[in-house]
Amino acid sequence: MTTPKECVFCNMAQDPTHSAPVYRDGQVFAIKDANPKAPVHMLIIPNMHIASLAYVGPGQVPIMGQMFVVAEEIARREGVTLSGYRLVINQGDDSGQEIPHPHMHLLGGKKLGAMG
Repeated sequence: MTTPKECVFCNMAQDPTHSAPVYRDGQVFAIKDANPKAPVHMLIIPNMHIASLAYVGPGQVPIMGQMFVVAEEIARREGVTLSGYRLVINQGDDSGQEIPHPHMHLLGGKKLGAMG
Protein backbone atom coordinates (compact mmCIF):
# COMPACT_ATOMS: atom_id res chain seq x y z
CA MET A 1 0.00 0.00 0.00
CA THR A 2 1.28 3.49 -0.85
CA THR A 3 2.10 5.77 2.06
CA PRO A 4 1.31 9.49 1.94
CA LYS A 5 5.04 10.19 1.58
CA GLU A 6 5.19 8.06 -1.60
CA CYS A 7 1.86 9.23 -3.04
CA VAL A 8 2.08 11.56 -6.06
CA PHE A 9 -1.32 13.13 -5.22
CA CYS A 10 -0.28 13.75 -1.59
CA ASN A 11 2.90 15.43 -2.80
CA MET A 12 0.82 17.75 -5.02
CA ALA A 13 -1.60 18.45 -2.17
CA GLN A 14 1.24 19.38 0.18
CA ASP A 15 2.94 21.73 -2.30
CA PRO A 16 0.89 24.96 -2.56
CA THR A 17 3.21 26.21 -5.32
CA HIS A 18 2.72 23.15 -7.55
CA SER A 19 1.68 24.35 -11.01
CA ALA A 20 -0.60 21.42 -11.93
CA PRO A 21 -3.78 22.19 -9.94
CA VAL A 22 -6.48 24.10 -11.81
CA TYR A 23 -8.48 24.29 -8.58
CA ARG A 24 -7.46 24.10 -4.92
CA ASP A 25 -9.22 24.56 -1.60
CA GLY A 26 -8.72 23.24 1.93
CA GLN A 27 -10.20 19.81 1.18
CA VAL A 28 -9.57 18.96 -2.49
CA PHE A 29 -7.69 20.01 -5.59
CA ALA A 30 -8.20 19.36 -9.30
CA ILE A 31 -5.81 18.72 -12.17
CA LYS A 32 -6.07 17.93 -15.87
CA ASP A 33 -5.71 14.20 -16.51
CA ALA A 34 -2.30 13.42 -18.01
CA ASN A 35 -3.89 10.83 -20.33
CA PRO A 36 -7.28 12.36 -21.24
CA LYS A 37 -10.13 10.16 -22.45
CA ALA A 38 -12.34 13.13 -23.45
CA PRO A 39 -11.83 16.78 -24.44
CA VAL A 40 -12.53 17.67 -20.80
CA HIS A 41 -10.90 15.21 -18.40
CA MET A 42 -10.14 16.49 -14.93
CA LEU A 43 -9.30 14.70 -11.70
CA ILE A 44 -10.77 15.90 -8.41
CA ILE A 45 -8.53 14.68 -5.59
CA PRO A 46 -8.86 14.86 -1.80
CA ASN A 47 -5.92 16.56 -0.07
CA MET A 48 -6.06 13.91 2.66
CA HIS A 49 -4.51 10.56 1.81
CA ILE A 50 -7.09 7.79 1.88
CA ALA A 51 -5.55 4.44 0.97
CA SER A 52 -8.81 3.03 -0.41
CA LEU A 53 -12.54 3.73 -0.54
CA ALA A 54 -12.77 0.83 1.92
CA TYR A 55 -11.42 3.29 4.51
CA VAL A 56 -13.97 6.02 3.84
CA GLY A 57 -16.18 6.53 6.86
CA PRO A 58 -18.36 9.22 8.41
CA GLY A 59 -15.32 11.42 9.02
CA GLN A 60 -14.67 11.68 5.29
CA VAL A 61 -18.23 12.68 4.32
CA PRO A 62 -17.34 16.40 4.06
CA ILE A 63 -14.37 15.65 1.80
CA MET A 64 -16.30 13.25 -0.44
CA GLY A 65 -19.16 15.75 -0.68
CA GLN A 66 -16.74 18.55 -1.57
CA MET A 67 -15.51 16.46 -4.50
CA PHE A 68 -19.02 16.67 -6.02
CA VAL A 69 -19.32 20.41 -5.34
CA VAL A 70 -15.95 21.01 -7.03
CA ALA A 71 -16.90 18.75 -9.95
CA GLU A 72 -19.90 20.99 -10.67
CA GLU A 73 -17.72 24.11 -10.43
CA ILE A 74 -15.19 22.66 -12.87
CA ALA A 75 -17.93 21.47 -15.23
CA ARG A 76 -19.30 25.02 -15.27
CA ARG A 77 -15.82 26.50 -15.89
CA GLU A 78 -15.23 24.02 -18.73
CA GLY A 79 -18.64 24.66 -20.30
CA VAL A 80 -20.02 21.12 -19.99
CA THR A 81 -22.67 21.59 -17.30
CA LEU A 82 -25.59 21.74 -19.72
CA SER A 83 -24.33 19.34 -22.39
CA GLY A 84 -23.48 16.75 -19.74
CA TYR A 85 -20.50 15.10 -18.14
CA ARG A 86 -19.61 11.89 -16.39
CA LEU A 87 -18.16 11.43 -12.92
CA VAL A 88 -16.22 8.22 -12.25
CA ILE A 89 -14.42 6.92 -9.17
CA ASN A 90 -12.40 3.76 -9.76
CA GLN A 91 -11.56 1.54 -6.81
CA GLY A 92 -8.81 -1.08 -6.90
CA ASP A 93 -6.87 -2.92 -9.55
CA ASP A 94 -9.86 -4.55 -11.27
CA SER A 95 -11.37 -1.11 -11.94
CA GLY A 96 -8.22 0.23 -13.60
CA GLN A 97 -7.29 2.54 -10.73
CA GLU A 98 -3.70 3.60 -11.35
CA ILE A 99 -2.93 5.74 -8.29
CA PRO A 100 -3.94 4.34 -4.89
CA HIS A 101 -5.50 7.55 -3.60
CA PRO A 102 -9.24 7.88 -4.33
CA HIS A 103 -9.99 10.50 -6.94
CA MET A 104 -12.90 11.44 -9.19
CA HIS A 105 -12.67 11.71 -12.97
CA LEU A 106 -14.80 14.38 -14.66
CA LEU A 107 -15.21 13.63 -18.37
CA GLY A 108 -17.09 15.71 -20.91
CA GLY A 109 -16.91 17.77 -24.05
CA LYS A 110 -18.14 15.00 -26.35
CA LYS A 111 -20.87 12.37 -26.54
CA LEU A 112 -19.82 9.64 -24.13
CA GLY A 113 -20.85 6.05 -24.81
CA ALA A 114 -23.09 4.11 -22.46
CA MET A 115 -21.38 2.38 -19.59
CA GLY A 116 -21.78 -1.20 -18.82
